Amino acid sequence: MCQAHNNCRPKRDPCSAANNNEITVEHTAIKWTVSFQLKMIIGQATLTCRCLTDAKKLILDVRDLSIRSVSINGTDCDFRIAPNVYTFFGSKMTVYLPPQFQSAGNILQVTVAYGTSPDATALQWMKKEQTADKRVRFSMPYLFSQCQAIHARSIVPCMDTPSVKSTYEAEVTVPTGMTCLMSAIGQGSKGDDEVTTFFYKQPVAIPSYLIAIVVGCLEKRDISERCAVWAEPSVVDKAHWEFAETEDILASAEEIAGKYIWGRYDMVCLPPSFPFGGMENPCLTFLTPTLIAGDRSLVSVIAHEIAHSWSGNLVTNSSWEHFWLNEGFTMFIERKICGRLVSEDYRQFMAFNGWTNSLIPAVYEQFTPTHQFTKLIQDHTNVDPDVAFSCVPYEKGSALLFYLEQKLGGAEVFEAYLKDYLKTFAHQAIDSWQWKDHLYKYFADQKEVLDTVNFDIWFNGVGMPPEKPNYGKSMAEACELLLKKWLDADESNIGEITGDDYFSMQPLQQIELLSQLWQHNPSIEHYKLEALNKLYKLNDSQNSELLLNWLRLCIKSKWEACIPKALDFVNSQGRLKFCRPIYRDLAQWPIANKKARDLYLKGRSQMHPITAEMIAKELHIRHSTHTVCF
Repeated sequence: MCQAHNNCRPKRDPCSAANNNEITVEHTAIKWTVSFQLKMIIGQATLTCRCLTDAKKLILDVRDLSIRSVSINGTDCDFRIAPNVYTFFGSKMTVYLPPQFQSAGNILQVTVAYGTSPDATALQWMKKEQTADKRVRFSMPYLFSQCQAIHARSIVPCMDTPSVKSTYEAEVTVPTGMTCLMSAIGQGSKGDDEVTTFFYKQPVAIPSYLIAIVVGCLEKRDISERCAVWAEPSVVDKAHWEFAETEDILASAEEIAGKYIWGRYDMVCLPPSFPFGGMENPCLTFLTPTLIAGDRSLVSVIAHEIAHSWSGNLVTNSSWEHFWLNEGFTMFIERKICGRLVSEDYRQFMAFNGWTNSLIPAVYEQFTPTHQFTKLIQDHTNVDPDVAFSCVPYEKGSALLFYLEQKLGGAEVFEAYLKDYLKTFAHQAIDSWQWKDHLYKYFADQKEVLDTVNFDIWFNGVGMPPEKPNYGKSMAEACELLLKKWLDADESNIGEITGDDYFSMQPLQQIELLSQLWQHNPSIEHYKLEALNKLYKLNDSQNSELLLNWLRLCIKSKWEACIPKALDFVNSQGRLKFCRPIYRDLAQWPIANKKARDLYLKGRSQMHPITAEMIAKELHIRHSTHTVCF
């Protein structure tokens, strides 16, 4: 892999065709009309481009867009669209620049009139029957986007690489009665009895994957002067209670990372089909309703998405090959926030749980210890980043930072470094080598310590990290003691185990216990599963993370009584973190395989496109998408 150092430009993003080495996009002005009847967004995008060198063409990424016309500074111009041999990359759109626009320094207003495909991979169109309020008389259809990693090209012609950042503004027209939200600051709306146009501006330059839109019947509840939550009417009050601590989390994040620059921190709780726990769209975090546990036990996801306001949104990985710079740093800061709000012991336990409950299963079960996607820095040449997605960049990256913190002087010293790093690279996109160079410059007086770190193996080695940080074990010990009770019990004395130890634990400790039972070999006996469920009422849990680990334990132990619950779980929501492993486990169990496949085939049309494609791979079912011919 090419190693860029100092002032060297990072190598080109293999997931984008854009010629951003010659031309860059500085601003995008969007005018959209949302048609639920056609399942299309129709309109135009005007890209303000700057020629960095003499250039004869502008190359953009598109996917299944129907292009009507292209003009530059008001002059119509020729363009060509060439499909990529790898369909997940979409197509390369070449705009030929007239001679008067080919010089370095030129500012070009490139206007593209187009429409999206009904099968745009960034969008999920939902009938009103698919929403949370489906049974309410005045319910409405719903639309939301998910552009990360390379799906923005399916809703707007763009340089769809995180190495290009631009400001944007939008005018979006929707049916009156519906609300449009975007990853930007609202500028008001105007309309009549038929349609309403919403206006947005994002004054901070962002990469294309952070463009986001939601349209639906939505209500707002304020949390603080700068924080609010949006959701469907039947969900909004539950979400408001669950996420009421958001302002406290944001204030804690500012203590660690610096001033919050984005103006507002709003959230929208999406329908259950949203494929991720959260998405850090600036000014408007997207959240899954699976976070609503009724006890605020899963709000660490809020801390994670808030942390992205610095690591990811402000300092961004230059390509998805260096995804750990987004997610490893964010996971590290998330746990710093939780450590401040709860305790240092809790931060230590969160990191320990990430190693045992996320990283180990990813390396040994989702992939293999020799798989290329277990590397911290990956090669995405001809690779769909969605396929490479896992918790490895999150947990391996966070472990590296935790390890460095312990070697370089502890939390206080490392937090000062963290602020300097975020300040140094704010508004930039960087790669791992730029990060490493800055680390060495900041800790120049500890070069000998840094030289003992094998960065080559951390970056390029497969499998588990070469070193494990020294995680505090005080909260883990309670899990280990209760684990031993269950493992040592037999049918004659299992009734002596009470619920006191379990119910005195933090929810994350309960999850760790179930994870350790799942990872234990041989698998747990059925009578113990029955006792666990009866004592702890696991099937009735509203905590989706706990339910995931419980169901995986039951499936591994081939307990047939769990199959209906497992099928109901994956059918009730579309979060990839939950659906992929449960479908994968069921597919490997002959008794459950057909039931899982039948459920998927019956419901895939209701799934988010990303979820449908990833589950198809787990079930070894060919997933077809429609292609627009130009």
